[in-house]
Amino acid sequence: MLFTYFHPRHIPGLMVASTMTFGGMWAFFNASAAMLEFGLPARIATAPTSSPVFVVGNARTTSIGLLTFYFYSRGRFDVVDVIMAVTGAYCGLVDSYVVWKEGRPGHAVFRLVSSGFLSAWGFLGLTQGW
Repeated sequence: MLFTYFHPRHIPGLMVASTMTFGGMWAFFNASAAMLEFGLPARIATAPTSSPVFVVGNARTTSIGLLTFYFYSRGRFDVVDVIMAVTGAYCGLVDSYVVWKEGRPGHAVFRLVSSGFLSAWGFLGLTQGW
């Protein structure tokens, strides 16, 4: 059962699992809208050649989200923390850099701060507790 082990300290990990799973799936149904929400400018989001690339990339994101749910359901909070730490640090930096370079600094800063918080949560092992 998914929420057998629920504790409020699990909320950030469940947020990561949810946003990666369902946010990644969104691209499959409406790639342009997903790209705009991600923080990419309209000139990229509306380019027909960008949609397949975004969909394929987000399939991997969805896979990581599903794995996070899987490990959470098994009570492997240490693995959830590792996923948060690594994806938050690496993907957060890359996402923020790309969005910043594409002229959306507000979106870039939001991505950097939120992913930094989630990454720190994982690195500190806060999902699994002290």
